[in-house]
Amino acid sequence: MLRIRFTAEDFARIRFVPRPAPLQELHAALATAVAPRGVPLLATWRGRVLRSLPAAADPLADLVPAGRPPSFLDVLGDTLSDGFEQIRTTDPGIVRSELERVHGAVLPPRWIRGLHAGDEASWRTLRRAQQAAYEAVLAPVWSVVQDLHRDEFTRYALGVAEHGVAATLTGLAPGTRLHDGVWEWPGVAPARDVHLDGRGLILLPTFHHPAGPLLQDVPGRPAVLTYPAGPGLPPAAGRPADTAEALAAVLGRTRLDALRLLAEPHTTTSLARALDVSDATASSTATALRSAGLATTTRTGRSVTHRRTALGTLFAGGGPP
Repeated sequence: MLRIRFTAEDFARIRFVPRPAPLQELHAALATAVAPRGVPLLATWRGRVLRSLPAAADPLADLVPAGRPPSFLDVLGDTLSDGFEQIRTTDPGIVRSELERVHGAVLPPRWIRGLHAGDEASWRTLRRAQQAAYEAVLAPVWSVVQDLHRDEFTRYALGVAEHGVAATLTGLAPGTRLHDGVWEWPGVAPARDVHLDGRGLILLPTFHHPAGPLLQDVPGRPAVLTYPAGPGLPPAAGRPADTAEALAAVLGRTRLDALRLLAEPHTTTSLARALDVSDATASSTATALRSAGLATTTRTGRSVTHRRTALGTLFAGGGPP
């Protein structure tokens, strides 16, 4: 069982990563593809991924023997370049200690010994391997991952606004429990007991690792929980048939239509007219969006004006209806 222990300060420091992290999603996908006892339903996907990996990606297998990756690979950069830069600027002492932990007494390949020594050619080998693996595994489905992440982000924001943090956390991972400040994940092995001690927790959904959570717990930094989300199977190439329908399932049709209309400012009356609903319904819709941080309301005299926030624009897909 995984136990994550919160203080009051930790609850105030929970945040949800607003965009998917390419390298973190890649490493989750590769971990699923090479798992020795994979989910049977994933057999076709695993075979396709392993066949698609080019020779340039082979060094990644050297770096992660027996499924034990060094912690410096876990980064949250918004782009591949950001992720590469974060990995490359890892403290050399952490790189050396993690490589020693992962490989133990086994003599690693020469290029990994170069990483241990800080050799630039070895770092370029790692970057080429990650780039090649990303192009083969994630590039064909990355737009789908972005859509799924946006839906999950919306679900989290609305859940916190309507039900509070505790109910939302357990709703992200059915079967987990939160009581007395401890978030319990039954069935996670090996057992871990993580004390946040005021560092906070960063939440990141993954759509390529259905087997369970991945936890990065580095002393002095917020813990990062990468939790399984989505339908349980990795996304297929191509965008969902109707992203609007997926968002509508999360927000509700009226709220989604209102959010898109609020790319431009609207009074309650003009919003009601555009939605073809009553003023009371338009007002309650704007209130719900405002509670979730998706819209703002400004009062001038007896008139109120609603407009979506930057977060609302992210959820709506960036443009007007």
